[in-house]
Amino acid sequence: MGIVITILLGALAGWLAGKLFKGSGNGLLIDIIVGILGGFIGGNVLGWLGVNWGSTIIGQIVTAVIGAVILLWVVSLFKKK
Repeated sequence: MGIVITILLGALAGWLAGKLFKGSGNGLLIDIIVGILGGFIGGNVLGWLGVNWGSTIIGQIVTAVIGAVILLWVVSLFKKK
């Protein structure tokens, strides 16, 4: 059951980050990947800053969205326009 929740949270976080960063999603598979990687990145970055929102679903989503936005921003630096 944990992998299903991870995929659903990743999809939601990736979709929200896509909406915040560029105004649209990136497709379901990319949103899931971006959301899961965003959770890892967000957890590390917020951990370095001393921020801990606990293990609530809302805290996990916010952390993943922050990390996903950071990931999308870094990727955009390397993409040609």
